[in-house]
Amino acid sequence: MPSLFSQSLTLPCGAVLPNRLSKAAMTEGLATAEGIPTAELARLYGLWSDGGAGMLLSGNIIIDKDHLERPGNVVIDRPPSRQMRDALARWAADATRNGNQFWAQISHAGRQTQKLVNKNPKAPSAIKLGLPGGQFGEPVALMIDEIHDIVQRFGVCAAAVKEAGFTGVQIHAAHGYLLSQFLSPRSNQRIDVYGGDLANRARALLEVVASVRAAVGPDFPVAVKLNSADFQKGGFAFEESLQVAQWLQEASIDLIEISGGTYEQPKLLGLAGMEEEEKQNVAQSTMMREAYFVDFAVAMRKKVTVPLMVTGGFRQRTAMEQALESGAADLIGLGRPMCVMTDAPYQLIAGLEELPRYENSLSLFPSWLAWLGNLKILKAVAGFAVQYWFYGQIDSIGRTGSADPKLTVFEATKKTMAAQKKLMR
Repeated sequence: MPSLFSQSLTLPCGAVLPNRLSKAAMTEGLATAEGIPTAELARLYGLWSDGGAGMLLSGNIIIDKDHLERPGNVVIDRPPSRQMRDALARWAADATRNGNQFWAQISHAGRQTQKLVNKNPKAPSAIKLGLPGGQFGEPVALMIDEIHDIVQRFGVCAAAVKEAGFTGVQIHAAHGYLLSQFLSPRSNQRIDVYGGDLANRARALLEVVASVRAAVGPDFPVAVKLNSADFQKGGFAFEESLQVAQWLQEASIDLIEISGGTYEQPKLLGLAGMEEEEKQNVAQSTMMREAYFVDFAVAMRKKVTVPLMVTGGFRQRTAMEQALESGAADLIGLGRPMCVMTDAPYQLIAGLEELPRYENSLSLFPSWLAWLGNLKILKAVAGFAVQYWFYGQIDSIGRTGSADPKLTVFEATKKTMAAQKKLMR
């Protein structure tokens, strides 16, 4: 009997994904200092294409060079030059060589722009990110005309990637980036038409959707990555997410990827980083299925018919199959496992029961050290350091064609930070 994973998925626009497994968006850091895709980036995505996923999502493609998610992002903030067009076309050709789809995740970091990129990033309101360490600067509230310019930039970026051979786009409105900042009353305290009630806070996102749809036409997939919730008191709440999802469906979106959290409350990093009392607040069914956002998808499915993608925590084959069988998810996103096992989709289709849990063996600090210092700060540092280990694997695949599982967390952190500083010189 054919695997559930092997079934195709037809989107509202008419495009067809060849199977139900997607490589999730993960930041690569492999562009030049000018934001141009490199041969290393093309090699990385060629190997992921060979790995059997029906769709690959790029990492953040930034629509404003002054608001990078990290140095090394691809940047399309104006109609592309010949050099950029050629580089994008090479990237897209390698990323689709196995007959899969390749979508561009387009984004603006807003106040989550590192200080080494921009000391005063633009944001919905002048509310600084609540993280220790001074890594992020003092944001400046956007003017109305600047918001309109950002909306148009999303459309320019979408048109450029379509011309280059990408087969879809995803608008990033999750994880505390700019459009997510507009949605949250914690980070959006404007008193004009872009702030206040939910309809106003969602205005920027819906205008971006309209701009992108106008740029790519009705037959090109347009998706949105949306937080189920921010998991912060006074932040973007799940009931609000359900309403925004309905508005997105009315705006002709083809797929919604459900995620959650921000840099301040990084639930996207997984249950392993939660306190025990936090874990008790996650439905037992989700704990059994592993996937962090499946229960949110179940509730969202009652409100919308648009296809849903769920990413985050999937490791067991049975958990993925249950999500697909129940209708909670139409597409399964795979992230960290593909940083080492680039053919994870083929392995699952062939019958693999469980993907490796690399993060379980990684540690920056001995467990006892956390109790001697500031527990919250050490946990935050350790969480991002483990993430840097996965960055290191992505970098190794792009540069050498294979992962480097022997890389230590400390070495990966050091290399990532040094590479970012070098790009910003």
